[in-house]
Amino acid sequence: MSASDKSRRRRHSAAFKAEAVAACRVAGASVAAVALERQVNANLLRRWVKEATRRTAVTVSVVAPQVPAPAFVPVAIAAPKPTRQAERPIRVQVRKRGVRIAIEWPVTAADCCAAWLRELLS
Repeated sequence: MSASDKSRRRRHSAAFKAEAVAACRVAGASVAAVALERQVNANLLRRWVKEATRRTAVTVSVVAPQVPAPAFVPVAIAAPKPTRQAERPIRVQVRKRGVRIAIEWPVTAADCCAAWLRELLS
C-alpha cells in the first residue's frame, strides 16, 4: 500500500450511514460490533449516531412545536377530614385568688375562647 492509498478516505452513502445507525439503535446492539460488521471505525459510527440524533431532535422540534401549558389549571381539592387532633377541645386550667377553674372549649370557637381568657385575666 502506498502513502497515497493510506491518506485516501472512503466515502459512505447516506443510505449506508442510515442503515448502520439504525443497527446501533436496536436493543442490545453494540456500536463496536456494528462497526466491525460494516468495516468502519467505531468512533466514526458513534459520530454518525450522534449526528443522526441531533438531526432527529431538530426535526421533531420544527415539526411539532411545543404547545404552551394553560396559565391556570383548575384542581379540585376535597375538604380535609377532621383528625383526632382537630376534634379535641381546647383545655384551659386557671388558678386565680385561690380558685381553680378547668374549662374545655371547642376548637371551632377558638377566637371566643381567647376573648374570654383576655377578659378573665385582665
